[in-house]
Amino acid sequence: MMECAAAKPSNTPSNISDIVSRFARVCKFMSIGVFTAENQCSDGGKKVAFLGEETSSDLSAEAERDNEKIHLVDEGSVGCECGHLEICKLFDTVSTVKLAYIKLQEAHIPYDPDKIVAADEVVVSQLETLCAIKRAFKEKQLREVNSVSACLALLLAEIQVQERLLEKLKSEVKTKEAKVVNLHRELEDLKLENKRLSEEFKKRGMECIKTVNVSSFEEIVKAVSKATHDFAKPLIALMKVSGWDLDHAANAIENKVVYAKRSHKKYAFEAYIARRMFHGFSSQSCDTERIMTLDDPINVLIEEPQSEFAKFCRKKYLLLIHPWMETSFFGNTDHRTFVTNGLHPYTPFYRAFVRMARWVWILQGTYSATIPKVEIFYVDRGSDFSGSYMECVEELKDDAFMVSRGDKRFKVEFMILPGFRIGDTLIRSQVYLSKVRSSNVA
Repeated sequence: MMECAAAKPSNTPSNISDIVSRFARVCKFMSIGVFTAENQCSDGGKKVAFLGEETSSDLSAEAERDNEKIHLVDEGSVGCECGHLEICKLFDTVSTVKLAYIKLQEAHIPYDPDKIVAADEVVVSQLETLCAIKRAFKEKQLREVNSVSACLALLLAEIQVQERLLEKLKSEVKTKEAKVVNLHRELEDLKLENKRLSEEFKKRGMECIKTVNVSSFEEIVKAVSKATHDFAKPLIALMKVSGWDLDHAANAIENKVVYAKRSHKKYAFEAYIARRMFHGFSSQSCDTERIMTLDDPINVLIEEPQSEFAKFCRKKYLLLIHPWMETSFFGNTDHRTFVTNGLHPYTPFYRAFVRMARWVWILQGTYSATIPKVEIFYVDRGSDFSGSYMECVEELKDDAFMVSRGDKRFKVEFMILPGFRIGDTLIRSQVYLSKVRSSNVA
């Protein structure tokens, strides 16, 4: 604050000059006389001073104040923190400073030390208010800068952490990509090795097939014959329990057959089963490896109800067991309904059928894989018996021996199982012979 605000100045011209000088330094304005003689009132009246025309220095000072005012407002608007009240207070203070400055000029002409001191105090007070506003504004800016700086510091730290993590991930990705390339290379090597082993296996398999299949095909045919015989037993038993006329049923299968024994009629039922199971017998590839290793093949059907073997069993069951037959056995057609819908009932009768169907399936798979190619042949009814191509059932072996001596000629009543030719090897068909003597003896 100016020293003149604390002590009352004297009436000497040096004191007046000192007061004006100090005031100019505080306000950064140049105090000049702006009144002319024409603007003064009479000596007896009250002296009132009015502002005249401003000099260039006054205009410059006013422009600087306006620029400072605009600058403060702009800074407040940029920071968006200077409220409406602060702005109003700022303009009120500036207006008060201007008004106090005018009163200070008025106090010089005529010279009034008391008014000068009063006006000086008002100007200094308002300038201090402006300084306080400026300091508050700068403090707000500083707080904002510090807050933004802190946020930026946190963000920069987080960015650095994420960048380090990104670099780590990139390094891991490169490592994984290198591993993938190595695994692809190993996979290609394994594929080549598998291809080589597959070709070698095929070559060895072809050699093994010639010996194994030729030697085992006959055993599989015998297994089919035994499975057919085993399934015929529960089928005939159910027919007996259901009140079927077995004689009539046997004649319906093979009419006018002369049986050596009444019990031989079971071969008619075995022939019926084989005829249905070998219907459509073809050379097609079958997956028999798993089927051969199981004690009960029904498990495969339950686990894989839509497999090729399951479809084979479904087709053959519907062909073999007539709905009327099933109804007479069980009082309903639940088995047929299950099988038709792609399911497989876990009953003793159906399990017996599946065990028999398994060996026909294996025979069909072996039939297609055997080298040299297998040929199937059938024997018609009424054909002359030939021991090279036909095998009579066990009960007639003694009679067949008599045939081989030329004592009798027997005729084929019906075929039970077909025969097979593998290159030069013959697997004889199974037939039932009659003891009817032929009219033409060779």
